[in-house]
Amino acid sequence: MPRPNATAVTEFTFEGFSALGWQRRLLLFVVFLALHLVTLASNALILVAVRLNRHLHTPMYFLLSALSLSETCYSVAIVPRMLSGLLSPREAVSIVGCATQLFFYLTFGVTNCFLLTAMGYDRYVAICNPLRYAVIMGQRTCVHLVGGSWSMGLSTAIIQVSSVFSLPFCDASVISHFFCDIRPLMKLACADTTIKELLTLLISLCVLVLPMVLIFISYVLIVSTILKMASAEGQRKAFATCASHLTVVIIHYGCTSFIYLKPKSQNSLQDRLLSVTYTVITPLLNPVVYSLRNKEVKQALLRAVGRKPLP
Repeated sequence: MPRPNATAVTEFTFEGFSALGWQRRLLLFVVFLALHLVTLASNALILVAVRLNRHLHTPMYFLLSALSLSETCYSVAIVPRMLSGLLSPREAVSIVGCATQLFFYLTFGVTNCFLLTAMGYDRYVAICNPLRYAVIMGQRTCVHLVGGSWSMGLSTAIIQVSSVFSLPFCDASVISHFFCDIRPLMKLACADTTIKELLTLLISLCVLVLPMVLIFISYVLIVSTILKMASAEGQRKAFATCASHLTVVIIHYGCTSFIYLKPKSQNSLQDRLLSVTYTVITPLLNPVVYSLRNKEVKQALLRAVGRKPLP
């Protein structure tokens, strides 16, 4: 129950990076803005390249397009407000606005986790069961995988946002973060949050650990199949097809798990700086890794911008 004589909060204020000086904040603004624009442009290029190139109309690139779209929405949900906060510290946001940002952040963040899992399954079928790949990974299966990922994102967001904003907020209104996230919001609640924290931990285990376990199992089976190949060239090509996905998985789950599965930290500024890795950097690395390590994507991107593909 709320404390007696407590004043109800009608809006929150982001602490953001207000502890840093103006020059440092301006430098961060320029760097993060540049990274954000590159993220939007690179994801848009991948979507255009896959759409225009018939050679990329395959399950793998259908899932990659879905990931690029989700990553774009994820970045748009977080970065613009963070950039605004760098120029205008202690920026206020209404409770409805905060709930809306948290909803979209969770929806697209969780969707990304399950899309990466779907892409791992795609690689498993392609390498471990190549003769039946076209049958197993048909259009209906791909649509179900993407639809299931979005459903998981939406359901998680609905549960978490409902849980957090059913808490009473009074007196304290400064969010120790640069966007509306679960843990910083719970710290402001003027009621016991033990049950809510246990629910958040359980959901975090489901949307982070479960996909990681499924991807790990997929790659154990993939590596086992590759090592049985007689041809060294076949092994090299098989490993190459998985390298981009595995790189993105390690970066994505490594950063996110460190934040959400670690014990509570008293160093909120350090947590904010770590959060930059999965809110700003990871959405950029996904298209960059795929475009740099995948010859087909590079060729398609060159065609999309009107340049002659490399031999």
